Amino acid sequence: MTSKVSPDPQFSRERRTFGVPLEVLTKNATQCGVPFLVTQMVEYLEVFGLQRVGIFRISGSVNKIKELKQKYNQGEKVDLINHGDVDSVASLLKLFLNELNISVIISFFNTEHRIDTTECIKNLRQLISCLPKAHQNLLQFLSAFLLKVATYSAVNCMTLENLAIVFGPALFK
Repeated sequence: MTSKVSPDPQFSRERRTFGVPLEVLTKNATQCGVPFLVTQMVEYLEVFGLQRVGIFRISGSVNKIKELKQKYNQGEKVDLINHGDVDSVASLLKLFLNELNISVIISFFNTEHRIDTTECIKNLRQLISCLPKAHQNLLQFLSAFLLKVATYSAVNCMTLENLAIVFGPALFK
């Protein structure tokens, strides 16, 4: 018998998904180079949440969020249809983005000087092209989803401006 100390099983089961670098999570990603849990949550929200008033603004159940997060971290199969609800899944998606060890958009740009829209778009495209591929993929995937959410803003009250307020801090830490 050796005297090696094995890692604490409770510790080794934690933080397998939340707080893990995107590059690690996307190694086995099958859809668009985006982590599975993100695609699963977005697909759920596209079906059940697009017409939900205040989606992303109304907090989900703390206990439900904790339970779902733990299942993802332990590598368990997560059945959002039977064990989730719109507000908790939306809150969990925001939590995932907030807990990334590096924000999705790791570069920042100077907004001190007013520039025209064309130049701003050009600069933004250049910055995005410099991001790691995993960050580009997630940003593109989330942008498409949030644009879809905004198309229902007459029902869900989530305009592009409201979504920027909600997601800006998580994406631009």
